[in-house]
Amino acid sequence: MRTYIIDGNNFSDLEGFYCEIDRIMTKGINFKTGHNLNAFRDILSGGLGCHELDEPFVIKWLHYEKSRADLGDSAMLAILDNIVDHDNCDCKLEIYR
Repeated sequence: MRTYIIDGNNFSDLEGFYCEIDRIMTKGINFKTGHNLNAFRDILSGGLGCHELDEPFVIKWLHYEKSRADLGDSAMLAILDNIVDHDNCDCKLEIYR
């Protein structure tokens, strides 16, 4: 199963998070993704160069506590809700503190 690693040491704000997602979950697209939750859901769905539509994958989030402190509880809850509630495929989230 494809695995994506989000490293909280690579960003310190929401814009940085979206740039990290673009870096690890998109490839070879000829447009810039939106840096918002709607675009994040689209990226999770697939078809943007790294995994196919409905392909199962795992997200490993390293330095999660740093991300939580940097982004705040409400942003983290919205991000995690989108990952956990992602119904187009089997997406597993592993958190590393």
